[in-house]
Amino acid sequence: MPAPTIEQITLADEPSRWSAFGFTLAGECCLLGSVSVQLAGERPGSGISRWSLREIDTAELDGLPTAIGEQPAPAPAGEHPNGVIAIDHVVAITPQLDRTVAALQRAGLDLRRVREEPTPAGAPRQAFFRLGEVILEVVQEPENVVHESGGAERPAHFWGLALLCADLERTAAAFEPHLGMIRDAVQPGRRIATVKRSAGLAVPLALMSAATEAVG
Repeated sequence: MPAPTIEQITLADEPSRWSAFGFTLAGECCLLGSVSVQLAGERPGSGISRWSLREIDTAELDGLPTAIGEQPAPAPAGEHPNGVIAIDHVVAITPQLDRTVAALQRAGLDLRRVREEPTPAGAPRQAFFRLGEVILEVVQEPENVVHESGGAERPAHFWGLALLCADLERTAAAFEPHLGMIRDAVQPGRRIATVKRSAGLAVPLALMSAATEAVG
């Protein structure tokens, strides 16, 4: 059976903001690799509004707003003027990692591994799923956040994106002065920089150097 892949991700963001940072757009659409990013403009809420996935068995993904995609994958887009190639990973957060992992597996997503080590930000565990060229990273909330945010029965939710760059320094220059310091990433041999809130983007965004290792 064909493996699940991402057809489209919808962001509550303005197209003009993305074009200002060197992305090539066709109307409200920005093609990153083979994923269509729909820039739907500002609306209540922020960040990732929804996504559509091909080849899934159900759209019930523990609260992640999901539609079943029907369009074939396009040819991957070329490098954008700012040096971005594709989406490296999508980040979702959950108060119950095992519950969310089970829901994603029921839908047919490919679990590659669970990382049983805390992240620098304090998340105790993470799970990684392969969706074609993109990784879905599901992060377990720290225990104190679970309690302070209303308990463990809350659904999972989207958080942000990390973009793959052919030349991180060139991409970083396109985002100046709205970019944090380039530093070593958790992944060996890779580097990362976080886009600041001053950029005015609706979704938390990170820029990453090219991968040297595949997850799983």
